[in-house]
Amino acid sequence: TTFVEYVLAEALCPVENGDISESTFAQNVVNIRYRDGKINGYTSRLHYISDWINNGVRNGFLEDITARESRDTQKLNLNYMSTHPQEYKQLANSPENVATMKRIEESLNGQTVHYLPEDKVPYNGLSWIKNGDIIAITTNTPGLDIAHMGIAFYADGKLTLIHASSKEGKVVASTTTLTQMLQDNDKWTGIRVLRMKK
Repeated sequence: TTFVEYVLAEALCPVENGDISESTFAQNVVNIRYRDGKINGYTSRLHYISDWINNGVRNGFLEDITARESRDTQKLNLNYMSTHPQEYKQLANSPENVATMKRIEESLNGQTVHYLPEDKVPYNGLSWIKNGDIIAITTNTPGLDIAHMGIAFYADGKLTLIHASSKEGKVVASTTTLTQMLQDNDKWTGIRVLRMKK
């Protein structure tokens, strides 16, 4: 997520004299990463990507392209963070943070979101998925919504992903198509497509 947040924050910066303002970039990161751009402890960060997307749409810097282009939907059923607090340093010893995360999960649960199932993502992409769009990969992991994120990139007419690879430990342009990536991971079920609005 950090890679995508930095790319989005930089893209939202106006260019002046061939450069961008560091303070504007830093403020953009805060606006993207925290609920309504306000830092108020661990739970003000948008940990669930569906919450992150809602924040971006609500604040006018993201457009949910999948909502316009795909009829396939799923209902959010989030509980992973509140039921696995031991996996998060800031939750492990804070019942208060766990309770707040549970309230956040409950506020998102039941929302219907549009996505594109993996079997509808062709190797050569779709006309409405553009270079530079943000790709959020949906998951069947119970209690989670999104497993991974990256930037859409067409290479030789095939839709691929620029992303932070945990396997390679760095940002890479995938050498396989997004379709193949989805097929190779049994926990990945499809994609949500987002576009920056300036």
